[in-house]
Amino acid sequence: MNAERYDAPTLALHWLTVALVITLWTIAQIWDWLPKGSAPRHAAQALHVSLGMLFIVVMLARLAWRLSGGRRLAPPPGSRLLVLASRAVHGVLYLLLLLMAISGPLNRSAGGDPLSFFGLVTFPPLLAENKALAETINDFHGTVATIILILAGLHAAAALLHHYLWRDGVLARMVPGLAQRSPR
Repeated sequence: MNAERYDAPTLALHWLTVALVITLWTIAQIWDWLPKGSAPRHAAQALHVSLGMLFIVVMLARLAWRLSGGRRLAPPPGSRLLVLASRAVHGVLYLLLLLMAISGPLNRSAGGDPLSFFGLVTFPPLLAENKALAETINDFHGTVATIILILAGLHAAAALLHHYLWRDGVLARMVPGLAQRSPR
């Protein structure tokens, strides 16, 4: 059993990313139910954009922390295939999260919509307005979001397998206050 845990910044950035991804996806689903052009729909979209900008900051901080020596733990004992699968999923998740962080603002810009952070700061457009391009980027953004949710679900399921089946302490390294399970 591995008694090591990730450091506080790694934990905070991981769980903040999780919370933002779930919140951003939920807001996007809710606004689809709201009438086009309505004030509640615009408010939901504005909140999504502002939280999306916060997500970008969190992802940049997460990458900076990881590249500057954030705590890395050795993989648990197990097959080489599981270790490779874990690294692949983590790498693909990082890539997809970065694609979300890039495609969101590009989508807004191409759609001719402002990039405003909670109404406090408005950023200039990154692209010239192009509705066809905005639609393409929006489709890409939504597809990437769906893939992230699927991979994150598999990631969470693997963590639960580590905790309840293999009892190797992997989940306890990432969940503050979670006691490690004793091996059978």
